Amino acid sequence: MRKNILITGASTGLGEGMARAWAAQGCNLALCARSSEKLGELQHELKSLHPDIRVLVLPLDVCDYEQVFEVFRAFQKELGGLDRIVVNAGIGSSSAIGRGQFSSNRQTAETNFIAAIAQCESAMDIFREQNSGHLVLMSSVSGLRGFRGPLNVYAATKAAVASLAEGLQLDTRGTPIRVSNIMPGYILTDINRNAKNAPFRVDLDTGVRALVKAIDKEKRRAYVPWWPWAPMSYVLKAMPFGLFARTL
Repeated sequence: MRKNILITGASTGLGEGMARAWAAQGCNLALCARSSEKLGELQHELKSLHPDIRVLVLPLDVCDYEQVFEVFRAFQKELGGLDRIVVNAGIGSSSAIGRGQFSSNRQTAETNFIAAIAQCESAMDIFREQNSGHLVLMSSVSGLRGFRGPLNVYAATKAAVASLAEGLQLDTRGTPIRVSNIMPGYILTDINRNAKNAPFRVDLDTGVRALVKAIDKEKRRAYVPWWPWAPMSYVLKAMPFGLFARTL
């Protein structure tokens, strides 16, 4: 079992849900996010429910790239090693391209992809030093195709994260280091709460259970929940452009 787990973006949504699930499994947690207050509340809750585990928290803005390296190393030192690092922090898009919202779309790109590179750099540095570890990158089924409107930039960043994960899988092939690309469908979080088109969306608890189960299997790629997104992925990738455009 991966005992010491670091999760970025751990104060809300999927990150918070994963923290609760792994705490229940008896894992030690290293949790970071921008909100110190929410992290403190989660730390208190998890320690009260599971007094035998360690729950460390540090504030982190993943776009502060130097801080990413400092925080990851601090957690490694405090816990004596890190067995799994989940690159989870991310934000949604707010506007279509060409609508005067470049700064917002740039922030999405930087948070979801450039910051993911920083997290992977730090994680892989630690794992190569340890000669072990499991790196988890959170992509999305939206990364399978281009999407219109406000989802355009978000989907592009998730496609980039999926490609980054596969490249790292090639780099670590034949080593004790595992890399997983996790591609969730619509799981109810603040990112998609107001989405008008969210097919097959599941509630947060259902989604988190499927997510943790998939991550614990340490496969190279996992669609979450498996049904319907694993078979749907083949449909989405093979669908002709014209038909795909009409389904959005």
